[in-house]
Amino acid sequence: MTRISVVIPVYNEQDSLASLFQEIAEVAVHGDMNIEVIFVDDGSTDQTWAVLRDLSEQHQGLKCIRFRRNFGKAAALSAGFEAADSQIVITMDGDLQDDPSEIPRLLQALESNDLDVVSGWKKERKDPWNKRFPSKIFNGVVSWLSGVHLHDHNCGLKCYRREVFKEVQLYGERHRFIPVLAASRGFAVGEMIVNHRPRQHGHSKYNWRRLPKGLLDLMTISFLTGFKNRPQHLIGSIGLTSFLFGALGMVLMAIYWILRMVWFPDWTPLHQRPIVLYSLGALLLGAQLLCMGFLAELMIANSLQKTGERPYSVKDELGFPEKSKPDIAESRQVD
Repeated sequence: MTRISVVIPVYNEQDSLASLFQEIAEVAVHGDMNIEVIFVDDGSTDQTWAVLRDLSEQHQGLKCIRFRRNFGKAAALSAGFEAADSQIVITMDGDLQDDPSEIPRLLQALESNDLDVVSGWKKERKDPWNKRFPSKIFNGVVSWLSGVHLHDHNCGLKCYRREVFKEVQLYGERHRFIPVLAASRGFAVGEMIVNHRPRQHGHSKYNWRRLPKGLLDLMTISFLTGFKNRPQHLIGSIGLTSFLFGALGMVLMAIYWILRMVWFPDWTPLHQRPIVLYSLGALLLGAQLLCMGFLAELMIANSLQKTGERPYSVKDELGFPEKSKPDIAESRQVD
């Protein structure tokens, strides 16, 4: 029997949880799979935790984690990944827009194509235009800058091998870039078209205000994946270029000053030529960037040992360790 973990971060999704769990249970029964479900309550303010408590009392194969406050989706995923026991982990959103019936297809795509990450592609997306349009722009920019060409980096429905999370750290808003981070470590990344459903309850947490944050995060990820362990290669290259141009300008101005003093007294005085200021500015900027690069290298050398601090704080847990209840497939058959 196939063993997988399904990690579902939720925030104020009280009306969706029972239906979502029921659908996953049906997939477990029909697909002959042993599914461990992990809900992570990211500081919900509604009755989400009460619903999860009720579900946990009825079923084994269900783990629930509750944060003390809202720490963000990346932290919720990180907590879920840490709690997962399976070698294959599937993530999905808790709003019922991701279709659990896609789980077998995700597993097949992972195994048949020898991939480490399979990202869902909501080709026919059931969202309003003001959510689709910024997402399309974001996905295009991410694919262009990162070189990981996926149609839908933001899709919550993804399938991973456990090894990915031993090397990819999540915090802030980095959950959007797990395929990019995985690819930078040499993992094989692919995608498949998945069914997307209209939202039935609540409202979307994404809007135009997230686009600038996403682009800033993308710049950070691009830097980390390309220059994480060699920042001087980027900062120093820019600094060295600026320093050399500044030095060249100052040398030319020194030659100009000698020529004016000896042979061409009618030439414009040196202090009245703007190129002097430009050259001096480039020289100083280059020196500063080179120093920044050296400092960045020093910080990396001194931070090789990680503190192990988690980007979240857990208030309650349910289902640890597993209790003597029927697993998700068996409980569905009894019902």
